[in-house]
Amino acid sequence: MAMDLRFEECRDGGIVARIPELGRLRIAVFREYPYLYDGGWEAEMKYLRTYAMAAGSYVCLVWDGGELVGASTCVPMAEAGEAFRKPFATAGMDVARICYFGESVLLPAYRGHGVGREFFRRREAEAARLGLPVTTFCAVDRPADHPARPENHRPLDAFWESLGYVRQHALRAVFPWKETGADDESDHTLTFWTKG
Repeated sequence: MAMDLRFEECRDGGIVARIPELGRLRIAVFREYPYLYDGGWEAEMKYLRTYAMAAGSYVCLVWDGGELVGASTCVPMAEAGEAFRKPFATAGMDVARICYFGESVLLPAYRGHGVGREFFRRREAEAARLGLPVTTFCAVDRPADHPARPENHRPLDAFWESLGYVRQHALRAVFPWKETGADDESDHTLTFWTKG
């Protein structure tokens, strides 16, 4: 990697002290397209407590000096929320064999320097350490002509495919959140990608 960044790995409850910084980073990055998430602090803290309380949770933080600029998470699917587990259980897949990759968030200035690839490498190593042969994540579905899509937006599909992930059209989840500029929450469909 061309940048001089420091990676910090936290397991199980080791993330507790970093939750506020991680929450601020998630809110900042997920406000961007394609998520357009107008997140609230309380919801962030509740979501991130999963990683503080779940057995086998893993968070990789990326620092530039004293600034948190990126983070990536994973947790055994058996420890993830019901909404994440349900599509796999419904499809007859054993969630005890799956590692769920929660998110990879990175400030724009740090993209394109190999951090995303390193996030996947570290999470896949963590899944292997936990004996979980299948890895998965989900991404929000947006039409190509979405009015908020920036002209320079590059979907990450080709990147994910280059890492061996396959989009699973039959594995989808619906999550409500309030979008930037909206008054109320609305439902959003996310499609899972899997490897293994």
